[in-house]
Amino acid sequence: MQSSTIRELFLDYFSSKDHLIMPSFPLIPQSDPTLLLIGAGMAPLKPYFTGEKKPPHPRVATCQKCVRTPDIDRVGHTGRHATFFEMLGNFSFGDYFKEEAIAWAWDLVLNGYRLPVERLWVSIYLEDEEAFKIWNENIGVPADRIIRLGKEDNFWEIGLGPCGPCSEIYYDLGEEAGCASPDCGVGCDCDRYLEIWNLVFTQFSREASGELVELKQKNIDTGAGLERMAMALQGVHSLYEIDLVKPLYNHFLNLADPARRGQEVPLRIITEHSRGTSFLIADGVIPSNEGRGYVLRRLLRRAVRYGRLLGIEGNFMTDAASMVVEIMGAAYPELEQRHDYIRQVVKLEEQKFQETLAQGMEILDGYVEKMRAEGEKVLPGELAFKLYDTYGFPLDLTAEIIDEKELEIDREAFDRSLKMQQDRARTAARSTAGAGEDEKYKAVENLSTEFTGYQTLRQEAILLSILSDGKTQLQSVEGDKVEFLLDRTPFYAEAGGQIGDTGAINGPNGRIRVENTYFSPWGQIIHQGVVEEGQVSAGDSVTADVDSGRRDSICRSHTSTHLLHRALRNYLGDHINQAGSLVAPDRLRFDFNHFAALSSDEIRAIEEEVNKKVLANVPVQVNVTTLEEAKEMGATAIFADKYEEGSVRMVSAGDYTLELCGGTHVTATGKIGLFKIVSEEGIGSGLRRIEAIVGMNSYRQTVEKDELIEKIALSLNTSENRLDVKFNEHLEEYKLLQKTNHDLKQRLAAIEVRSLLSAVKNVEGVNVLSARITADSVEALRMAMDEVKNNLDSVVVVLGAISDGKVILVGSVTPDLIKKGIQANKIITAVARKVGGGGGGKPELAQAGGKNTEALPAAIDSVEGLVREQLERVSEGNTTK
Repeated sequence: MQSSTIRELFLDYFSSKDHLIMPSFPLIPQSDPTLLLIGAGMAPLKPYFTGEKKPPHPRVATCQKCVRTPDIDRVGHTGRHATFFEMLGNFSFGDYFKEEAIAWAWDLVLNGYRLPVERLWVSIYLEDEEAFKIWNENIGVPADRIIRLGKEDNFWEIGLGPCGPCSEIYYDLGEEAGCASPDCGVGCDCDRYLEIWNLVFTQFSREASGELVELKQKNIDTGAGLERMAMALQGVHSLYEIDLVKPLYNHFLNLADPARRGQEVPLRIITEHSRGTSFLIADGVIPSNEGRGYVLRRLLRRAVRYGRLLGIEGNFMTDAASMVVEIMGAAYPELEQRHDYIRQVVKLEEQKFQETLAQGMEILDGYVEKMRAEGEKVLPGELAFKLYDTYGFPLDLTAEIIDEKELEIDREAFDRSLKMQQDRARTAARSTAGAGEDEKYKAVENLSTEFTGYQTLRQEAILLSILSDGKTQLQSVEGDKVEFLLDRTPFYAEAGGQIGDTGAINGPNGRIRVENTYFSPWGQIIHQGVVEEGQVSAGDSVTADVDSGRRDSICRSHTSTHLLHRALRNYLGDHINQAGSLVAPDRLRFDFNHFAALSSDEIRAIEEEVNKKVLANVPVQVNVTTLEEAKEMGATAIFADKYEEGSVRMVSAGDYTLELCGGTHVTATGKIGLFKIVSEEGIGSGLRRIEAIVGMNSYRQTVEKDELIEKIALSLNTSENRLDVKFNEHLEEYKLLQKTNHDLKQRLAAIEVRSLLSAVKNVEGVNVLSARITADSVEALRMAMDEVKNNLDSVVVVLGAISDGKVILVGSVTPDLIKKGIQANKIITAVARKVGGGGGGKPELAQAGGKNTEALPAAIDSVEGLVREQLERVSEGNTTK
């Protein structure tokens, strides 16, 4: 029976039992911060089990894609363990219970899938008499085929709260799949007895006292692994033989070095991991060094490393991703929709790790060789950390390789090194931020300010406190630099990437120029500035005025980041998330996660889409609601913001973008003016940065470019609309001049070489020419060297020159002399040392440079001796043999 039929039969069966069939949820948990990835069929339905949300139906069935890595070290070593799998599940939220769950599971296994009853076994929790009676008396399973297992195997619970016993259905794959132990049976760790369905009866609550209390609402949570069911129904002993996986296995088998095709475990690992990587990327995960991104990176890099062990060359995982899409795309359309994107992410990560792997393996092999020479069995943690920190070699990969060589890692020392690095980073961060910030504002920690800046830019207020160097002041006079608090303020404090407001505070006796606004560690809004005139005193009634022009510019930038975020997601994919920002009056900066640089076409398309939304003059609205309601409406949470469970601000631009945001915005997109991207660059692994300008700044840049074009056109004596034609004419002229210059240099080189040929020396039967010539570049030196070789079939040539106050050197050895043991790279390196420099190359061609121009004549004269030394070494080596 094909896997697609197994999937369809399961869902159809439970649909007939009045279950709502729901599609698979994404692998990234939608609203559960406690989960890294969806690793079980019930995980996305957790709010329905806990009562947090009302289920759409009391009975639900799904086929849920899952990724789970606790058993990653067993993948490939058994036929049943996997990191990616599909979980068929039927669920009841306070509706049916044990009797129906057991009866339906048995009916589907026997009459739907038609598995032979003589191969089926059942397990129950050892104290679950109710389940035993249902299986034995109602279903008719003989008592000797019902195995009682303990709490570790057949009782589900995670800390306090809902829990309950389990019952499982096992399929006997036969003696040939077993371990041959006389004690082999249900519960054995070998592959013979395959668990194909687990029924969890959530009927208790574990109290703090340890007591189990019966739940009023009992739930059913079942899981039948699709791959395991396929093993039973397709009559195979491992998941690598089922129809969903075998094509991948055969693909890698054909790619492997024929001499290594018997290495079963590596073949299985790359086969299994290729599935998980494709699904994770399709659901928006990108490789990184933390969280779910690290899970993806680990799977992909682990596969690449095992592929290398099999002798598989190139970006083999990229093509495997296409095979996964072909096999699974019909059941999971998101794979087909994001096929090109999946390939791009896999290819980039694969290429990056190929470089890391080669370098890391060379270093690690050196460590291992030294350990064995010294009789050591434990790799120092400091060395493992150096591999991780300096060369990007993952610890788990180092550990896996070391374990294969029957050695160990000092993990405690690794952890110490990691902690020391983290401590240094924290110290540096504290130093940058400034020490004693908490103490600096402790004097005003009990004061508070009401922010009114969403509604107004002018506010009557009371000057609550004045601070100077962290000390409260009753009064400040002209020229004093101060920080101060108001009871009410329209000044926005820097947060969420938006910089703080500036403006003025006018009092009865003086005026403060506000230069910045920010939050104290205690959460108060701090205004920082200079007393411009007169004096100000604590308790003064003042008028706070925000610089309205500057605030308007900031609002344009901030709303633009929201439009840009949406445009990026539309063009590049839903994996795009904000990773940082700067919202300033003169520019905006937007950091986001993405795997590759944007093309010019992509940048233009994104820029155009934002400008279309600007021209549409879409109303920008702010609504205050609860976090839960905002999530239900699909609002996007901006980078690193922490939203309390109270009210949140939701900013929308029509139906185009909807984000949780505490910043200030324009009232309609038309107020942004022209939006222009000025740069796009990488700022780290998987991170990109866009900088843009809006409003008058964008207009001014356009004017400046127009003026520049006009200036260039005038200098070329042409009109602006013919500038490209004139430029191409000048470009052709320039190319012609370059060619003429090149030809002249070649002629000069030929003339100079003809005069040098008489200086060729014979060193033990070898033609040697070393000379200083006139040349302004390495290219000119090479031309001269090529002329020498055109005139002499067998020669060692070293030429030197002085250019821009530095020595330049080139050297070459003809193939016949390389066979005699003479190498240009060794000669040129020795010559370079004499002029205070260095260089290198290959036996046939090398180049170098140096600083000591006065030493060049002596260095050139040393070439004959260096050739003689190489010939003597070869001769001595032959004599020894």
